[in-house]
Amino acid sequence: MDPISAVSEELAEIEGQINDLFRALSNGFQKLEKIKDANRQSRQLEELTDKMRDCKSLIKDFDREVKSLEGGNDATTNRMLNDRRQSMVKELNSYVALKKKYSSNLASNNKRVDLFDGPAEDNMEENVLLASNMTNQELVNKGNSMMDDTDQAIERGKKIVQETINVGTDTSAALKAQTDQMSRVVNELDSIHFSLKKASKLVKEIGRQVATDKCIMAFLFLIVIGVIAIIIVKIVNPNNKDIRDIPGLAPPAMMNRRLLWNHY
Repeated sequence: MDPISAVSEELAEIEGQINDLFRALSNGFQKLEKIKDANRQSRQLEELTDKMRDCKSLIKDFDREVKSLEGGNDATTNRMLNDRRQSMVKELNSYVALKKKYSSNLASNNKRVDLFDGPAEDNMEENVLLASNMTNQELVNKGNSMMDDTDQAIERGKKIVQETINVGTDTSAALKAQTDQMSRVVNELDSIHFSLKKASKLVKEIGRQVATDKCIMAFLFLIVIGVIAIIIVKIVNPNNKDIRDIPGLAPPAMMNRRLLWNHY
């Protein structure tokens, strides 16, 4: 028998769900190694991330249940349960590290940034034809104009980059705040879910206890009815030898004869 099942069926059920998720994660990462398409890799990583999130939630449930049972277990059992929880956390962290590795590789493969775009061949030919019809002064003026346009384009590019950085900073701060808020909400939902489980378990135990108390009361009631019936039968028919005398209860006839004897 599984030692965790001997401690708590609920713990054994949570452990089984976690083991199922670990097997799914192992198979998922093995499948990810064979996928070459970037879009399919991204979708596979999203599915694995969802499984890791579910696994993390179950490990939290396992930890809460272990803490609730610590008072009723011996030191050896508590140490075994804590070792199992730490083993689960280590295995989940190994999959998180794999996920970060594949995400980093995917991001580096998809990063394609061209810093400068070269002029098209048709534009180059057109510029050569125009330059052949210009004087030296016109060429100088045209060059200065192009340099001014380039400087202005660079300044516009700097402003766009700075605005992008500012927007990215604001977005990052907002995302961090929302992430923290979501984490608090998830923790509260986990606590509510765990409390509901404990309440349901307590209601079941109370129901079983009430049913046991009813059976005991019914059995006592039958015993009392039986005793009353025997007393009535002995009173009505004291000479009936099929019914043994109840200790402390003498037949009425014998009591009458003793009273008459004492009187004479």
